[in-house]
Amino acid sequence: MAYYLGMSTLDHDPNKIIDALGGTNAVARLCEIAPGSVSDWRKTGIPKARLMFLKLARPDVFKKPTKKAA
Repeated sequence: MAYYLGMSTLDHDPNKIIDALGGTNAVARLCEIAPGSVSDWRKTGIPKARLMFLKLARPDVFKKPTKKAA
């Protein structure tokens, strides 16, 4: 099951981003870092370079919503 949250929701809440990506351990594996570092991001925010990497690695999570024709 793919998780998706619109950019406006994800841009400002590191907890929602990390959860949408599968949680602390999943993001740590993806970034090849310790889970404790990702856990810190929940409080301090995701570093810009890491966020850019995550957007490239998992564009499905960060895609913009498309409007359906009525």
